Amino acid sequence: MSKDNPKSYLSTKEVAELLGVNEKIVYQLINEKGLPATKVTGKWLFPRHLVEAWLEKHVINHPEQGAYRERLLVIIGSNDPLLEKTIALYNRRFPDNPAVFASVGSMGGLKALSKRLCHIATAHLMESNERDYNFAYLKEKLEGPLPAVVNFCFREQGIVVSPGNPQGISSVEDFIKKKIRVALRPKGTGTRVLMEHELQKIGLSSEKIEGEEYASHLEVGLAVLTGKAQAGLAIKVVADLLGLDFVPLKQERYDLLIPKEFFFQENIQAFLGLLQDEEFQTLANSLSGYDVSLSGKVIFPKAATTA
Repeated sequence: MSKDNPKSYLSTKEVAELLGVNEKIVYQLINEKGLPATKVTGKWLFPRHLVEAWLEKHVINHPEQGAYRERLLVIIGSNDPLLEKTIALYNRRFPDNPAVFASVGSMGGLKALSKRLCHIATAHLMESNERDYNFAYLKEKLEGPLPAVVNFCFREQGIVVSPGNPQGISSVEDFIKKKIRVALRPKGTGTRVLMEHELQKIGLSSEKIEGEEYASHLEVGLAVLTGKAQAGLAIKVVADLLGLDFVPLKQERYDLLIPKEFFFQENIQAFLGLLQDEEFQTLANSLSGYDVSLSGKVIFPKAATTA
């Protein structure tokens, strides 16, 4: 089936890939969130157009249909506390041009971008060289010109554990060696990509890890705080907010991916302009583990500039 003539119905695996989650999460979404589906000869099928409409409906704080919908700024991808605060700042500054966000993971953001379901995708997909982020995945998942890549922030990613680190966890290897109960992020998230990479470096697989998946960094932290898990990968700000210990693994780059045809739109430029604003700096300083020294810098293409 060509991309110009997509399938009318998707399988469970295809929906999982579209949303950037594993298949178990898809079944939960059917039961708990009303994901459109029908069962035929014992197998679930998903009408593509209804799934895409469901995705749009579940963006955070989606406004009512109205005359301003054309001015709506849609951001989809990896979740981040500073991003959420920045969107709230944008909405206070530009109430007639609101922004909404859907958390579907980094790979989910790329897929939304490829289908033009958003103006901005957010991602932090580390490449195998451990230096670059997102480009290899963009080249693999997107057809045509690459989007503009603008840095939003750098942030500390690591392992969150109970106060005092009672299991003595120092690396992801301990997840398997010490049989740790882990709060996992879904496949397709940048955090899961990092964990898989760290395990592969030492010849291990996440299949040997005991644990359940959680949809956000905060949910991972709460799982550790409440004893549902003994450890999990999350960003430093979550550990500090919840009073958990933190074992640093990586300072990662978190980017905004913007199709070139949208880049110079007024609302896009207004959002990017906030990254140079004193109030944005104040927001970043109020949260631990962030470096915003390059926020708003256009990484690709090199010659692009913000207005």
